[in-house]
Amino acid sequence: MAPAIPPPPPPPQNTGAALELLVHGVGGATPQEMLGDPRTVRVTGDATAAVYRRTEDAHGEKHPERYRDEPVAEAYCWSGLTSGNGSRALWLLLLPFMVVNLAHWMRPTASGRTRAVRLYGVVVRLVALSLTVLLTAAACEVALDLVAWQCAGTPDCSARRSWLGFLSSHQGGWWSQPGRRLALAAIVPAALVGLLWYLSNRTWSAYESQSPLDATDADACDPDGTEEAHGPGAPDNADDPESARPVPPALSRPGFWYGRRLVARLRAAHTAAGFLTVAAAVTGAAARHDRTTDSSVPLVFGAVIEAAIVLCAVVAVWVVCRRGRSESVRDNRVDGALITYLPGSALTVLGLAVLHAGWSRPEWVSSGSLPGETAFRLLALGQGLLVVILALVAHSLYRRTPEPRTTLYGFGGPSVAMLACALGGVMTGGVAQRVADWLDGPGTPGMGRGSIIEGPPVLLSWQASVIPVLLLLLLVPVLYLVVRTARRARRMGADIEAEYAPEPPDTARTRRIARIRATAALTDSAPWIVGVVSAATLFLGAAAVVGSWASGEVPGLASDGAAAPVESLAQAAQSTGSWLIGFGFILFVASGRRAYRDASARRTIGILWDVGTFWPRAAHPFAPPCYAERAVPDLASRMCAWTATTKGRLIISGHSQGSVLAAAAVWQLPDAARRRVGLLTYGSPIERLYGRWFPAYFGAVPLLGLHRSVHCWRNLYRATDPIGGPVRLRAAPDAGVDRGPLKDPQAYGRTTALPLPEPILGHSDYQADPVFAKERGALLEELGPRLPRQAEGGHTLDKGQKSQKSSGRSSG
Repeated sequence: MAPAIPPPPPPPQNTGAALELLVHGVGGATPQEMLGDPRTVRVTGDATAAVYRRTEDAHGEKHPERYRDEPVAEAYCWSGLTSGNGSRALWLLLLPFMVVNLAHWMRPTASGRTRAVRLYGVVVRLVALSLTVLLTAAACEVALDLVAWQCAGTPDCSARRSWLGFLSSHQGGWWSQPGRRLALAAIVPAALVGLLWYLSNRTWSAYESQSPLDATDADACDPDGTEEAHGPGAPDNADDPESARPVPPALSRPGFWYGRRLVARLRAAHTAAGFLTVAAAVTGAAARHDRTTDSSVPLVFGAVIEAAIVLCAVVAVWVVCRRGRSESVRDNRVDGALITYLPGSALTVLGLAVLHAGWSRPEWVSSGSLPGETAFRLLALGQGLLVVILALVAHSLYRRTPEPRTTLYGFGGPSVAMLACALGGVMTGGVAQRVADWLDGPGTPGMGRGSIIEGPPVLLSWQASVIPVLLLLLLVPVLYLVVRTARRARRMGADIEAEYAPEPPDTARTRRIARIRATAALTDSAPWIVGVVSAATLFLGAAAVVGSWASGEVPGLASDGAAAPVESLAQAAQSTGSWLIGFGFILFVASGRRAYRDASARRTIGILWDVGTFWPRAAHPFAPPCYAERAVPDLASRMCAWTATTKGRLIISGHSQGSVLAAAAVWQLPDAARRRVGLLTYGSPIERLYGRWFPAYFGAVPLLGLHRSVHCWRNLYRATDPIGGPVRLRAAPDAGVDRGPLKDPQAYGRTTALPLPEPILGHSDYQADPVFAKERGALLEELGPRLPRQAEGGHTLDKGQKSQKSSGRSSG
């Protein structure tokens, strides 16, 4: 049994000054909106993220006597880290990388399972590496196969595309030889890999290079990723319980928000893997030709390049598997030789492959398609196998330390990893099929009727064909949730009318409140939808691989000769899936651009994106940047600086995703600063979302530890809020953190005090509730009693005579 953690000591005597540091949610908010005043001034920070105050409060800590009743209000605005101009919608193209990075952090809670936890991290990183290879292979499929090999090698296709004239085989120019066409087309996927490397390196400097709060390292360096091996909150010596000593939760470690070394290593390995994928596509076609004909190029050249590709690939895989995250220290070291020579070696091999393919081979004629079918099949099978292994490891970890609230009984990480692979497949197939349709004009690539090119690999058509089947399967759980929500809403009617009694019942009003509450509860059913989609995707993807391998043809042709209904269904699935996969990709990019430019659209989907980019890049270096590696040090540094200079009380007040940032920042504080800090969260997904999906970091044990380490904490929530919820601390006696569900709406019908209908606020405007001011005042009292304020005549004003002043809004 774990030893009891004593309550924190009482805070030191305060000076009477208090600060409320407001942190907005995912929708973003201006300083003026958060502070409720059009006149604001920036206290510290830059145009991307900064702390603001009202102009009249600019020097509030120098006059504590003015703030005995209400705290000085500050607003931390971090929306510039996740939103901006429309070009950031291009980050949505990296969505599979972001999703697989989430799978790393969804590991079940573990204690002492060194090998299992390390294996979990290795498998996730291998899945991430396969996605980089898949994306590069898709670019090779479009540029090398569809454009340079098929269309430029087919006179009927190249004649329709004037820009392909210099590559056309029937014009007989210098570039008309197949190898030279492939060598030139290799620039496109190689440039894509280079762009990903550049973005990863650039965003690291802009977003994730903030130093941790404490510049001194408490422990020795951790070269092999001990934290990943032992898990957060596990003993240092997990194999020896007698000598084990407790360690703090992962989010309190000085190196958690500073993973420079691992990101640099992974970036080198993934960049090398991308270049090697292009080299393999170019060299494979040339070496295959040299082996099957009397080529003027010596066979040894191709064999040496292929051996170099294999050797570099083995090194890249070793780099990915070798090391996990180091969190107990700020790991400033960089593996310079590895980062310099591995991508450089892969790029050199690619250059040799281009030169080898560009060697003159007058007898070489391109026909059909490049033999890339096997590569896509092996990728699909490898990803499926890795996901299965990940599921077995996750289940083993969950059985060791089961937590009832953990998503899908520990299978959340494998399910999300499967979704990442599915998203990668959809994007790959969508781009390849749309380009093939565009090049082929009125024909249908792969169908053999009126088509002038072969089209993309058969597997991509099979994968597109299972999308309509997947959507039909999803109708069952969706209809079930709709019916269950409607029935739940009907059952709530009597309770809602009793809650607002003795006001007369209003059927329409009751139905609306009940419908909103029942719909808000759907958030808790999301894990099962994810589980169903992931399981269906795994089995349907396996069926697609088997079907393409067995038939060697697209579904529409593979069903020829079957029963009429089967043939019709196969053709309908192929055509519908092809259309859906292309339309979905276009809609996806357009929606992402709109989300970054339209605040209302951002509030709709922003929570999912901000959850994904909250976590550091631990599995995939090309994932979108982690804004928390800038925001958390910002908040922790501001709290430390203020408490150190004023010796006053501080409440960090976070809404929605801002509450998660606030909690993470409090975890990073040293004990001396944490004694003066109170935590106020509202509309918070810290348990409902983070605690369930990321139990190793926000589960029951870490949250209970946060409650015991911070001086005081209050959490406000509503039943109408689809995002926020209670913290549900398992403590005896009751921890007293949760306050709710708050009354929403404040008034059922029209009253003398409120003659107009009150809105149902749901996830927004928590500060408008009277409970907010009450609980904030209670936190200030717990941090330390306020000093009495002297009236003009020298009399002391009691608490009931103190004026009330709004602290503004921080809702996102």
